[in-house]
Amino acid sequence: MDLSYIINEYAEEREKYFNAVSPPIIQSSNFVFNTVEDMRQAFADEYSTYLYSRGRNPTVDILRKKLAALDGAEDCLVFNSGAAAIFAAVLANVKAGDHIVSVDKPYTWAQKMFNDILPRFGVTTTYIDGREIEHFERAILPNTTVIYLESPNSWDYALQDLKAVAELARAEHIVTIIDNSYCTPLYQRPIEYGIDLTMQTATKYISGHSDTLGGVLCGSKTMIERIFNSEYMNIGSGIQPFNAWLLIRGLRTLPARLDRITASTKKVTEYLKNQPKVEELLFPFDESFPQYNLAKQQMSGACGLLTFIIKTTTINEIEHFCESLQHFFMAVSWGGHESLIIPKCSGIKPADFDAGNKEHRMLRLYVGLEDPDYLIRDLDQAFGNMQ
Repeated sequence: MDLSYIINEYAEEREKYFNAVSPPIIQSSNFVFNTVEDMRQAFADEYSTYLYSRGRNPTVDILRKKLAALDGAEDCLVFNSGAAAIFAAVLANVKAGDHIVSVDKPYTWAQKMFNDILPRFGVTTTYIDGREIEHFERAILPNTTVIYLESPNSWDYALQDLKAVAELARAEHIVTIIDNSYCTPLYQRPIEYGIDLTMQTATKYISGHSDTLGGVLCGSKTMIERIFNSEYMNIGSGIQPFNAWLLIRGLRTLPARLDRITASTKKVTEYLKNQPKVEELLFPFDESFPQYNLAKQQMSGACGLLTFIIKTTTINEIEHFCESLQHFFMAVSWGGHESLIIPKCSGIKPADFDAGNKEHRMLRLYVGLEDPDYLIRDLDQAFGNMQ
């Protein structure tokens, strides 16, 4: 299925809504029935019809179908946030006494679930360096039911060999879940490598405008239907019609935005590599990246998000650098129109800063839609202010 067709036409039955180019927002909480039997069937199988918008909704369904097609998946659920999608995917595949293998330092709310919530029900987690398949092999226990991946992650961009992990997990009857937020389905399609469930935060590139939250979960129809009838419906964390409509709007320009951001990121990375105050650059598609070959093998692109390690001995210099930037906003997230920066040291107390620890000197940069030369000039003046 062509990308252009998915984004502009697929799942849109315009003859049903006055041939409008943009689909309507079906802002309805419930749906009526003409017969008791129709209502009876809806109660029996809400996955297949419209009953109550906590479950299915026509506007949300357009988005679901498009996102499933982009991932090469049979079906999709869209949640109010990425954290909700992660929670539902994991919760659907564990029971009391089970064990999870997770890559180390996953997304904050995934780690909180593994550390604080699931142990209350006897579910344990082993964290590993996922860059080597042997680490997965050694961590698997007889009661392991889930392998949780994040490739690349969003700070040092550590990758996992998706095909190797999927083959190992399938042989052990373990469900694999990946956070694919960095790449989006345009730059990486984990299901093609055998991963069971692929998640992404639609808040980022899918939205593209920093004006809505969303989480995407794609997989087989059997798995998605099971999650729909349990975790999705019970928690009530499905996306609302207006937010789904905003994400459909964001999809329209996704390829163009990624192309623009990719080109700008290349210019910014070249600048940073030649900046004397930068000790190291971390970006999956830079030849200096330790897993560059794997990145090129399983990703068709990389853009926007990169990390550099700044040369300094004090936290004050890092803070001054960030506060000197005039066009990079200091904020979390990525994927919108605006360029962003976040220093790793913002998550630690100043007294705990250790200049010898490279992580403490990390700054994560997101390159948005601004002109790259405009952004480079801003970085240049901020580096100049460090002198």
